[in-house]
Order: sequence, then structure tokens, then C-alpha cells
Amino acid sequence: MKNLKDIKKVYFLGIGGIGMSALARYFKSLGAEVSGYDKTPTSLTEELRREGIEVIFEDDLILYPKELDLVVYTPAIPKDHKGLNFYKDSGYELHKRSEVLGIISSDRFTIAVAGSHGKTTVSSMIAHLLIQSGFKTTAFLGGICNNYSSNYIRSEGSTVLSFGKDLGEVAVIEADEFDRSFHRLAPDMAVITAVDTDHLDIYGSKGKIDEAFIEFTNKIDEEGFLVIKSNQSINEQLPVLDKAFYSLNDSTADVYCSQYWVIEGGYLFNVSYFGTEIRGLRLNIGGFHNIENAIAAITIAKELKITNEYIKAALASFKGIKRRFEKVFENDKVVFIDDYAHHPEEIRVFLESVREIYPDKKITAVFQPHLFSRTKDLAHEFAQQLSLVDEVVLLDIYPARELPMEGVTSELIFNQLTSPEKSLIKKEELIDFVKNKDFEILVTIGAGDIDKYLTPIKGILSQR
Repeated sequence: MKNLKDIKKVYFLGIGGIGMSALARYFKSLGAEVSGYDKTPTSLTEELRREGIEVIFEDDLILYPKELDLVVYTPAIPKDHKGLNFYKDSGYELHKRSEVLGIISSDRFTIAVAGSHGKTTVSSMIAHLLIQSGFKTTAFLGGICNNYSSNYIRSEGSTVLSFGKDLGEVAVIEADEFDRSFHRLAPDMAVITAVDTDHLDIYGSKGKIDEAFIEFTNKIDEEGFLVIKSNQSINEQLPVLDKAFYSLNDSTADVYCSQYWVIEGGYLFNVSYFGTEIRGLRLNIGGFHNIENAIAAITIAKELKITNEYIKAALASFKGIKRRFEKVFENDKVVFIDDYAHHPEEIRVFLESVREIYPDKKITAVFQPHLFSRTKDLAHEFAQQLSLVDEVVLLDIYPARELPMEGVTSELIFNQLTSPEKSLIKKEELIDFVKNKDFEILVTIGAGDIDKYLTPIKGILSQR
């Protein structure tokens, strides 16, 4: 493959994906001519167009450019896709997104953040901590960081001597376990936020998922550092390297929250870091699981010799991630919160956080299941966690990259719900449903296209 800086024309198949769009923005920042295809228009593809990146939505060979130095594609592109097969059969330089990220990270000090959930917030926090502390940083994120209004961040900063070496430019990369993409990376430092059952369509069993995460840890530089959540299934099988175990409240972990208080807009908390107390940390976003995410980021920062003062200032100024415990609307009658959660464990921590903040309010959760395979494999777990709230509104399954599976519908979850109130509706019926109901706390949950309804729902609630 050519030197990345010599690539003048690059095309992305699946450019609207959150990871692909970050990579597209990276090449645009290098001065390359960037364009791409995606299945459907979204707010993200519109943003790319406004930034000067041409995007098409028809799989028509006439529309695809022919003079290209590089074609990047996502595994979500189907095997019968005309554009993908044209570029393959015509001998173009063709690479998966994960391969390109591996090349980008190979000549930089790399911090990779993996895990079944929480990795977007942790990687964004780490990037923000580095930037605010003066590090020259490039970050590829799986969500839109509100501080920078982007999933791709680049800060010139300065070369910093830390971690026993001159770091130069630091790359912060969200390491995706889907399709084993994170095996392309060879990080200097890594975080693993959780190792839970997910992507069984790829791995087949929890044991295979564990094996994949263990292989990822074996990719860490032998002089590197691993930060991993305590009590994970792989923790007894980790390679010999410097590491720290972290937790929200497990006092046997190396790093944990020793005390926290709910305050207006977030939390005030203390952290025990290998027996030393760091006091007076402030986080101005909701969700107590975000304290745990901050602990992982703090551990990386401390290992890089960032001072407590810089850590405190950066955390206090962190504005969170779009669609991660995002308060969309609030008045004296109703609070409306949106979250990207699409795994039962993510839903549990999200809803428990909402309940902690609003203990005496009725909580209504609107959930859009993501993927037929995930619904089939985890229907009972979804129902169990959704039943934590007073009312559940269940939408039809968002298919994403999958074709329908016989017998797999949202009813698999619906029939097992134990909430006092529950409804099963089509997503097209959601707006009318909201118009005809009163809410105290309304939350929308899911990784599909439920976000398209946030603005209309906000409009309805604001008129009451």
C-alpha cells in the first residue's frame, strides 16, 4: 500500500458508518479527494457533504469513480454489492477499514480502547484528556464527541516525553471487536471496558469471544500497558505485561471510585489510584457508569504522567458523546433522554442511572432492537433489563446489515417483559404514540434509526 500521505483519491464503501466517516475525515485532512457510497442518507452523510465529501446512495456502476488510489470498505457491505465487486474484480487497492487503521497506527504511539460497551466514551475521554494536556493527538472515535462536534479529532499539541519515551503523535483508536477488526492493531497501551456476550453471529460462543479478546491483549507491545475492568472472564488468562484493573466500586481493584455524590448535571467523586486518593473530580454528564468510564481514562492519563490538575480540568470540561445519556429536552413537566444502548448490559446500566437520578418519577422507555441475530440470542436478557422501568414501548427490529430471520421479531422480547405497562408498535407509529401520552421521564434507546425521531419528539414535548 502507498504511503498514506501519497494517496490523492480515496473512496469509501459504507462512508456513513461512524467509524468509516472518521477515517474519511482523516484522509480529507491530509488533502486527499474523498468520496463514498452509503445505503441511505443520514445526518452524518449530510455533514460529510457539507465538508466537501461527495456521497452517493445508489449502487449503480455508472456513479462510481474509476481513478482511485485506494478503496476502503466496511464488512457491513453485502457480498453481492456491485461497487465492491467491481473494485475487487478490477484490481483496485482495496482494504477494510480495520486494515487502514492498522497502517495508520503502526508508526504512532497508539492507545486502543476495546470492549463490548463503553469504548466510545472512554476513547473520547482519553482523547480529550490528552488534548487538554498538550499532547499531539489524532483520535478515531465511534461517536460524535460534543467537545469537538466530530468523531475525528486532530490536535497539533506538542511532542511530549512520557511513558519512558518521546511519544510524538499519539493515536487514540476505538478498537472494534466486530469481524475481529481489533486484531489489526498493535497498540502501545490498551483499555478493555467489558467482555460480554455479543456478536454471536461472528463468534458463535462466549468462549470464542474470550479468545478474541485474549488475542487482542497479545497484540499489545511487550513494554506497553493494559487497563482492564475487574472481574472479567478473561482476567486470569492475560499475558504478562504491566496492567491495572479498574472498577466503579470494587475496592479490590487497583483503581476504583472510593466515593461519589450526585450533583446538578453530573457527579463529584474521588478515585483510589493504587492506594493514593485523587479527590474532587467532577464529571458534568449523567450516568454513574460514566464515572467508571472516567476511571479507565484517568488510569491511562496517570500512566502517561498527566498531573491530577490537568486530569480534573479536562474531566470537568468533558461534554459527553452524542446519543450517550444525552438529555434532549427538559422542562418542569418532562425530561427526555436518549441513549445508544443496544446490548442488555448497556441498557441495565443506563436505566439504573436514570432511576438513581429520578427515583420517584415514572420512567417510560422506548426501545428499538438492533439486529435480528442479537434479538434472537439475547431476547430474555433484553426483556429482563427493560423491565426495570415502569413502561416499555417496543419498536420493530432495525435490521442494519442483516436479512430477516424466520420467527425473530420484537415479540420475542415483548412476551417476556414484566413492566406494569408495555406496548408493541411500529416505528412509524411512534410520533402519534408520543402525541397521545403524558410522560414524566421519557427515554429512547437503540443503535438503529430511532435518532431520526428525536427532533419531532422534542418538538411535541416542548409544546406542552
